[in-house]
Amino acid sequence: MVETRIAPRVRVMKPAKIDYGGDKYPCIVRDISSTGAALDFSELIRIPNEFTLILPDDKLRLPCRVVWRKEYRLGVVFDL
Repeated sequence: MVETRIAPRVRVMKPAKIDYGGDKYPCIVRDISSTGAALDFSELIRIPNEFTLILPDDKLRLPCRVVWRKEYRLGVVFDL
């Protein structure tokens, strides 16, 4: 498989939340780079194409846009 990402990703297991419209849902960041991340969810929920990713341990709030979806996982790009 050919790697097409702009920035290399680092595998992690960081607790996070997504925030949209005042609703917050927990997730796990599975990998992350300076340009995006892969997020895992423990349940199937309807997630919009744009939201804010909150990483409390790192004190970050990152605006995101979904670029791919699988059952319990999303790939996002950061809109910085």
